[in-house]
Amino acid sequence: MKEQYPVMKGAEPFYFEGDKTGVLVVHGFTGSTQSVRSLGESFNQAGFTVFGPRLRGHGTHYEDMERSTYIDWCETVEEGYHFLKETCDDIYIAGLSMGGTLSLHLADQYPQTKGIILINAAINIPEMSPEEVPAVRFLDAIGSDIKKENVEELAYEKTPVKSLGEIQQLMKETRQKLPQIEVPARIFVSEVDHVVPPENSSYIYDHLASEDKRLISMEESYHVATLDNDKEKIALESIAFINGLTSSATV
Repeated sequence: MKEQYPVMKGAEPFYFEGDKTGVLVVHGFTGSTQSVRSLGESFNQAGFTVFGPRLRGHGTHYEDMERSTYIDWCETVEEGYHFLKETCDDIYIAGLSMGGTLSLHLADQYPQTKGIILINAAINIPEMSPEEVPAVRFLDAIGSDIKKENVEELAYEKTPVKSLGEIQQLMKETRQKLPQIEVPARIFVSEVDHVVPPENSSYIYDHLASEDKRLISMEESYHVATLDNDKEKIALESIAFINGLTSSATV
């Protein structure tokens, strides 16, 4: 799809060169790379090569998002995966919210993925179904669910109702894939989340086939935990997870 609007400042893709361990960092529904850039920087400071793609229809204008589909979003992250594979031996995927859903999609597509890091991942949100919302074209924003004061997420001020149907289809297909995903996983979940019910993370944990999986609770953050009080916890736990699985890791 050809987007009609320019990319917002701060919503651009980011790439940080590092070693042969690659980490794909994926933002969420209606959001932008701004929400996960700090996590990407932490990964790079640990030595890893990092790429944060901008999902199609995101980071521009919500009318662009209305024209994008969940297939577009899947293709964006698949392209990002192959981009990292050109220079990296091991690939990890970290995703916030729908970025976590897309991380699961990639883990199913590419079972050689070394590990996945899910942060308040979305797998089942019935109240986000188009049938459950008013018969309008756009709804008010769902972004910036952050406990920490004076922190804002760069996200759309409106949500296209058509896009709710797209994320519903993505979540439905991804739920069906969980029992066949065996990739090691770390699943971060906020105890209070006003966008994605915390039960989503428990469901993912219970249905993933991975033998190496862990649910990590976050007490001081809401939905956008990568910009919230637990962002250092996410980075430290995730880097330890990656170093524990990567044979060439340096201390």
